[in-house]
Amino acid sequence: MSKFDIIIKNGTIYDGSGMNSYVSDIFINDSKIVKIDKSSNNDTAKEIINAENKIVTPGFVDIHTHYDGQATWDNYISPSSWYGVTTAIMGNCGVGFAPVKNEDHHNLIKLMEGVEDIPQVVLTEGIEWQWETYNDYMDFLGKRKFDIDLGSQIPHGALRLYVMGQRGADREAATDEDILKMSKLASEAVENGAFGFTTSRTINHRTSDGDYVPQLEARENELVGIAKSIGKTNKGVLQVVSDFLGGKEEYLMLEKMVIESKRPLSITVAQTDAVAYEWNELLSWIENSGKNGLPIRAQVSGRPIGLVLGLSVTLNPFSGHPSFKEIENLSLSEKIRIMKNDDFKNRIFSERPNTDDGLMLSILRNYDNIYILDNPPNYEPNVEESLGFQAKKKGLNVVEVLYDTLLKNEGRQLIYYPIGNYMDGSLDASKRMIESDYSLLALGDGGAHCSTICDASFPTHMLTFWGRDRTRGPKIELPWIIKSYTSDNAYAMGLTDRGLIKEGMLADINIIDFDNLQLYAPELVNDLPAGGKRLIQNVDGYETTIKSGVITYNQGIATKNLPGKLLRN
Repeated sequence: MSKFDIIIKNGTIYDGSGMNSYVSDIFINDSKIVKIDKSSNNDTAKEIINAENKIVTPGFVDIHTHYDGQATWDNYISPSSWYGVTTAIMGNCGVGFAPVKNEDHHNLIKLMEGVEDIPQVVLTEGIEWQWETYNDYMDFLGKRKFDIDLGSQIPHGALRLYVMGQRGADREAATDEDILKMSKLASEAVENGAFGFTTSRTINHRTSDGDYVPQLEARENELVGIAKSIGKTNKGVLQVVSDFLGGKEEYLMLEKMVIESKRPLSITVAQTDAVAYEWNELLSWIENSGKNGLPIRAQVSGRPIGLVLGLSVTLNPFSGHPSFKEIENLSLSEKIRIMKNDDFKNRIFSERPNTDDGLMLSILRNYDNIYILDNPPNYEPNVEESLGFQAKKKGLNVVEVLYDTLLKNEGRQLIYYPIGNYMDGSLDASKRMIESDYSLLALGDGGAHCSTICDASFPTHMLTFWGRDRTRGPKIELPWIIKSYTSDNAYAMGLTDRGLIKEGMLADINIIDFDNLQLYAPELVNDLPAGGKRLIQNVDGYETTIKSGVITYNQGIATKNLPGKLLRN
């Protein structure tokens, strides 16, 4: 008679390899998958789960999150853990909270607030700052327990500020001594378990004071020097987001980081109207590098990178107008009262937005690409459904239509602006990106953009939309989708113990009612420290999630088991 911790019976297994599904039983003991076979009457377990008519997948691996702050105060890495994610990598885009000197706590908070829209009060209230070096930070996290595993990466912004002080914040060129110090700290962090080094070169990333991020203009000798030092550890990855204002020459500089370090690099690729390069040109550079044997990959997403706009969240189409700025910090009810006044409305309509913010200007350029956010949401709407198109069709002023829409539902009406991957009014560009042999599915930004973006559900959307529901074009085979979010992402981060349902692998497993898997529209909740608000997106269909052989979620409800931990590379 066999005794197991868990037996999953009769599930349709998508094992993460990309091969076709099959029906079998899975036996779990001591955090590992120990057998995949049909069970006998003699097999017993502490927990037997009937997965008949359900799909069984490896736990999803999300390589682009920003839980650097949340992980210090919360044991539940939500919302990612609601969506079958069992491993998440944070510290992306060059922002994070270590290394840090005591006098710079507030500067890193302003950096994270501005770049990732995590409110200052939340970070001030939530973070206890029991570290200085990056190794101290990892040691602090290493003592905590989570519902998923977390990996960290050392961020360039914090590193530059730590070594260079105000000169770093002012984006001065690093001296040889600065580079030597940053290189030493970065390689030590990777040697001690950080998963890599990340940086940002986009003007869209600014502090909450409006300043550009410290690393924006870092020169080749700085970037290559840090990468080369990390390369000597034979560990770690590199990650970057950039506007490529320097064109192909800038790309070749990033390519040199890979050549000199022999470490993998991933680069954000998205279709937008606010960058200096064509997404398909950047993707072709990456593909050519890959074909020449360099480990460079695009980080891409399978749906629009979408701004959620409204009066209750951070942004709306009038956020840049002087009159709205006068009332932006008032309560929602007070905003509505004032905005219903005809004099105020006429004043708003007579104004030009006072902003040099590329994001706000992009919203104003794209009225025909702004939609009411339905429940459930439609992430590939027809342009005829846009508020701009509807206004023209009815002979109305589009600005008035947007204004009146914001006042609906007592001011809680949300609208959706797909800022990335939707400039053509379809997801065909996104499909081209995700199907490239040199792409990784990512960019969900879990833990960030609390009141502007709600994209941590990307893995679930890939399953429901591309694997089941798309009507405006071809779908994608389910085995390929699951492989992309499991073994492909795991291996990209050097994780060889997960991402596959295979004997000897870590028992990170999802049991999903695929036919009834459903994402709902984002909604605003106040569940962060100090009552801070964030957008969440509820989901049905995750029957059971297992992390390291322990059930963490049943029917979407947390079991309060916390088998997750900080991973070291």
